[in-house]
Amino acid sequence: MIINKNAIKVIAFDADDTLWINEPYFQKAEHDFCALLENYLPQHAVSKELFETEMNNLSLYGYGVKGFILCMIETASRISAGQLSLKTINKIIAIGQDLLRMPIELLEGVEDTLVRLSAHYKLIVATKGDLLDQERKLKNSGLQKYFHHVEIMSNKKNEDYIKLLNKIECPAENFIMIGNSINSDVLPVLELGGQAIHVPYHVTWTHEQASDEVKPINFLQVESLDQLLPILL
Repeated sequence: MIINKNAIKVIAFDADDTLWINEPYFQKAEHDFCALLENYLPQHAVSKELFETEMNNLSLYGYGVKGFILCMIETASRISAGQLSLKTINKIIAIGQDLLRMPIELLEGVEDTLVRLSAHYKLIVATKGDLLDQERKLKNSGLQKYFHHVEIMSNKKNEDYIKLLNKIECPAENFIMIGNSINSDVLPVLELGGQAIHVPYHVTWTHEQASDEVKPINFLQVESLDQLLPILL
């Protein structure tokens, strides 16, 4: 597993569960939602139905809390055969709004890592999600000052990274992506000829769990962001 730091000019960071906590909040919201509907189905069955709704609507809503709220309402309506009360709908909306109001909790070592890397590289954010929500989280994180560019992407496929690389005028061989998702942060970048470092988070959304094995070329896995410093400096 070799990283060629001499080739790197731009370091891109994912945001959710790479810079700050995100997925545990979603899982708490999902737990509250499933508990709300346990009179209709067992909670594990509600969770399965919700995931199916999310996958069916991903091309319509994209990623983020607002789409998640719509998917919860749709799932609840289907499970209840259209008998859902307005009171329950309002409770579902409240679950989503609470999710949008969650405080930003940085992961350990994040700011010190950004401070030191920003003295040597151009740093950018490349993250998926709802534009307004991700802008709010970045602002509230206090990390915005370390980044030359912020790209909030509708998806993280090869074509999305090509657009990003063209926008920042960086060849793939001079680009490295750092994030917690093999599927979104690692595989597409490696396929384009860039480099990637995987920083696993202990909780991962089912949709982002890796199904492909990563070849150890231009790729490295570390346990935390502060382990980047001896590798990249």
